[in-house]
Amino acid sequence: MPQPQGEELEKIRARRDELRDRYLRPAGERPTTAVRGVHHIALICRDVEETIRFYQEFLGFPLVELVENRDYSGSSHFFFDIGNRNLLGFFDFPGHGHPDFSETIGAVQHLALSTSPENFVRIKEILDAEGIEYLGPDRGVEDSLYIRDPNGIGLEFYREELGTFNGQKILG
Repeated sequence: MPQPQGEELEKIRARRDELRDRYLRPAGERPTTAVRGVHHIALICRDVEETIRFYQEFLGFPLVELVENRDYSGSSHFFFDIGNRNLLGFFDFPGHGHPDFSETIGAVQHLALSTSPENFVRIKEILDAEGIEYLGPDRGVEDSLYIRDPNGIGLEFYREELGTFNGQKILG
């Protein structure tokens, strides 16, 4: 996708600075968040078994529940443990012709998953051994590795502690 340049880029950067100055409060002045955290992220999959094999057998995220979706007869709703008491959930919708993934407004661009340095190396070795394409570590970002799951969902394995971004702690 073409990136902005010249005057257009400068206007975008100036607008970001304006928003940061207006809305970003110093850590000690920020209000307490109104929720306890992410219970689960709910995504749509093309094939339940393929998704389970990818997340549990390939990536090592334990499947912790598989039930019928209460809102759509025949649909499955299932969850993987992604650590820190967070769940990654999926639905399938048999008989519904969902289009393939598209990077567009309202879509999930990617999920950034915190991982240890040791697991980061292990994931890269597994991807290399299986011949699975990925991006990173590159582009000046040594701590990120990006792949797409069988449904087209972007996953980033981020060698960074939770609450930290680019080596800077942004959450207390």
